Amino acid sequence: MRFYVITSSDSGFRGEREDLSGPLIRTLCEAQGYVWAGYSLLPDDRAMLAEEMCRICDEGLADLILTTGGTGFSPRDVMPEATLDVTERAVPGIPEALRLNSLKYTDRAMLSRAAAGIRGRTLIVNLPGSPKAVRENLTYLFGPLRHGLEILTDKAHDCARS
Repeated sequence: MRFYVITSSDSGFRGEREDLSGPLIRTLCEAQGYVWAGYSLLPDDRAMLAEEMCRICDEGLADLILTTGGTGFSPRDVMPEATLDVTERAVPGIPEALRLNSLKYTDRAMLSRAAAGIRGRTLIVNLPGSPKAVRENLTYLFGPLRHGLEILTDKAHDCARS
């Protein structure tokens, strides 16, 4: 499965802050056997984020887009809106499960506005901006994620459980 990472950060885009979460996502995914497809560091701009997600999906560059950042309460945090702008089918169970899992670590998890959805044959999942939260969320997500992607990309052979 090919994955693409998009980091949403005004200060990162301006070169004022190092993106630690994007590279961590790459490391964690590659350790699980996912294939790196690319990376974009963009400002917290809804139109730019949506345009980049559309490009990746519509050009068939990745089976999975993992975003980091832009899911909080700041007026500039627009990743969930950009994601919902471009997805054709919502996948609310993923962010719900991630928030529930994250509540084991911090009560601030309830403040996440993350979203997930499908455009064409690509799944888009919003992750938090913090490296600690990225690690916690991806570790929890990896098990069911592979199965969902296999179904989405017609690579699943037997979906029924005994």
